[in-house]
Amino acid sequence: AWSGMLGNFAAGVFMQVLRPYKVGDFIQAGGVTGTVKELGLFGTTIVTPDNVTTIVGNGKVFGDNIQNYSALPVRRVDCVAKVANSVNPMDAIARLQPVIAAIPNVAQSPAPEINILEFTAEGPKLAVRPYTHTDHYWQVYFDTNKAIVETFGAAGYPVPETPVAHRTLAG
Repeated sequence: AWSGMLGNFAAGVFMQVLRPYKVGDFIQAGGVTGTVKELGLFGTTIVTPDNVTTIVGNGKVFGDNIQNYSALPVRRVDCVAKVANSVNPMDAIARLQPVIAAIPNVAQSPAPEINILEFTAEGPKLAVRPYTHTDHYWQVYFDTNKAIVETFGAAGYPVPETPVAHRTLAG
């Protein structure tokens, strides 16, 4: 038990010196994702997005990867939009571009990216990637998906159909 406590303490000292994150940052560390509430010498208190307070030993935090989503001014939101084969993907991109850029809290720089991601049997998939500050990530994520549905509906695009596997009867 003492070795664990000493390891957490030593890691806590290194954390205070290196400062990979600060109180208020949204991070993933020690297998936990959330907002840093407290930085202690033995552990870091993180509040998860579903509002659970979790204390992670600094030894575990320091011994694993740390992702700090708040370190940079903006973060990319990744959404995917599928269009039917009968829809021109370039038309879909042209329609989405101004709508996505107009979503509240979407950063103007870098500008939202909308590109063809891949082709499937049902139709092309578009990567729809606006940027926003971490504080607005989920609002922009949900607003982007809503904008995709509304834009494609207003354009009269058909819903991509999932192919049905055909079975044959042996006989």
